[in-house]
Amino acid sequence: MNKWIPITFLSLSAAFVLFSWTLYSDENSYEKKPPDYDPEMQKQGRLVWQKYNCHVCHQLYGLGGFLGPDLTNVSEKGFFYIDAFLKNGAASMPAFELTAVETKQLVEFLKATNASGSSNPKDYKKLWNGMIEQ
Repeated sequence: MNKWIPITFLSLSAAFVLFSWTLYSDENSYEKKPPDYDPEMQKQGRLVWQKYNCHVCHQLYGLGGFLGPDLTNVSEKGFFYIDAFLKNGAASMPAFELTAVETKQLVEFLKATNASGSSNPKDYKKLWNGMIEQ
């Protein structure tokens, strides 16, 4: 057996533990963002998200489909960025014919997701079934 295998394994294990500790020990890296969205439009935007089955291809908070990117923080790129993808589609994303109101509602929903998408994982209680609650 190669004598370097146990040393490499221990070194990589120590590096993983150190990295994990530094990642979760910094309390200041998770700051709540002030809400900058319309709560009523956000509620309607959630219905638009469900109506067009966006969750089948996209993720929010790492949960959902894997065909498209995670959209938790996509609203930081702006309204016109999102609107362009909705109207024109992309490689594997079809173009959607949303009304102007539906587009605004969906963007408000994504803004709300962005505002809550930076919460500290330590603040959540882990449940037996792998889910979390605050």
